[in-house]
Amino acid sequence: MSDKRMLVTGSTGMVGRHVVRRAVECGYRIRALVQPGHDTTPIENLDCEFITADLTKADTVPPLVEGVDVIVHTAGMVGDWGAFEEYKAINQDAVETLLKAVHERNPSLDRFVHISSLGVYRWGDHFGEDETVPPDYVGYDGYTTTKAQAELICQRYIDEHKLPVVMIRPGFMYGEGDRHVLPRVVETLQAGTMMMIGDGCKVLDNLYVGNLADAVMLAVEKPEAIGQIYNIRDERLVDRNEYIGTVCDAIGASMPRRVPCWLAKRAIKPMAAIARMIGKTTPPRVTKPRYKFMALNLEYSIEKAKRELGYVPKVDFKQGIPIALEPYAKK
Repeated sequence: MSDKRMLVTGSTGMVGRHVVRRAVECGYRIRALVQPGHDTTPIENLDCEFITADLTKADTVPPLVEGVDVIVHTAGMVGDWGAFEEYKAINQDAVETLLKAVHERNPSLDRFVHISSLGVYRWGDHFGEDETVPPDYVGYDGYTTTKAQAELICQRYIDEHKLPVVMIRPGFMYGEGDRHVLPRVVETLQAGTMMMIGDGCKVLDNLYVGNLADAVMLAVEKPEAIGQIYNIRDERLVDRNEYIGTVCDAIGASMPRRVPCWLAKRAIKPMAAIARMIGKTTPPRVTKPRYKFMALNLEYSIEKAKRELGYVPKVDFKQGIPIALEPYAKK
């Protein structure tokens, strides 16, 4: 058990709340960073020190990092549609601001765990790539580009300032507290607007959020993690037929109609161009991230995390997805 103080950014989000709970179980005293207006209910009963601040405002950040032993940076902007500058402000610039503050105000920090994404790899099929494969630093949308660029920032602070940074690349997450992906999946299934792309037999890089929280705590506590990058996913990957079929069964929806991969892929560019031309604030029906989610093979190796961290994904999709689906399950 630890008695150290941990700052968790994005503490009320899907990842942050699970990290806070696991850290409290391990004895950490939590400084929970909350954006103005965000609901603190998910972690209110955990005796946290709540701090309200905006990571995009550099002058508010230095006091946050003072007096803490560990920082877990989970805050970020997710999604597949939006202004690039909005993604950059929180996913990239805020990382630089945090690390600069640590370097100047808390250089003896024990650990800084940065939550990145498996989305930093190139857009395409993946069949077991590991951390030796370089990211695509250009990216294919605002989210992936800024996540990849944030890794470069982390690496610079490792190399130039010897900060104890660990980068975690989670896969496609599901679990309690998801406010983005699963709600959208349920909404489109209920509306009858979802399309299955291809035969649905390629695997998803699924990750139960509780498994990610376990990996984060290993990255916090293992000395060998410093300066390293780790892919993190569930042990067993599921294909789209199992994933979408499970959601359909839970909410009483029918499986969506199928369209061929070639047709969906061909539609990506013109649909994006039309959506931007007319100023749509919501994404078109097919985007590169949506095609990736529905049609690409997304298998990444987690052998490094197993070997160096002792990472063992404890929760299988069959156990974790009912927890995620509880708010939507048919009564």
